[in-house]
Amino acid sequence: MGTRSSIAIKTEDGIKAIYCHWDGYVDHNGRILREHYNNTDKVKALIDLGDLSCLRPELGMKHDFDQRDDSLGLTDNWCVAYGRDRGESDVSARTFETIAEWVEAMAGSWCEYFYLFDGQDWIVSNGKKDSSGCFEFDFLEVKILQEIVN
Repeated sequence: MGTRSSIAIKTEDGIKAIYCHWDGYVDHNGRILREHYNNTDKVKALIDLGDLSCLRPELGMKHDFDQRDDSLGLTDNWCVAYGRDRGESDVSARTFETIAEWVEAMAGSWCEYFYLFDGQDWIVSNGKKDSSGCFEFDFLEVKILQEIVN
């Protein structure tokens, strides 16, 4: 079963976001984002891929979406994108005016984790609201450390 997530970047136009189907939990997608997509250019390139089946450490190149046997290990670390690799349409990044609009819209796609790059750091939310009705976000590094300790 997939642990769905949304990956986004804050832009001048709002929040530009994509959907990711597999392994959205902090210790997987969160760790990959923090370690491999740690500057604006890399994050923009990732978001430009559109919706993902799998987030991986490298963007990679177009490859067979359904490839299961990569005995040479050439594509093991490449992202798997619905548009680029399977040819689907309507899977481009979407822009939302506010964080609340983004989280609420992507929660409708059963996303459990929401990753936002603010230009310097990754923050993450599980989509829950605090007592004032705002979505709770924390720095990704803090959440990874909490998971390690627990």
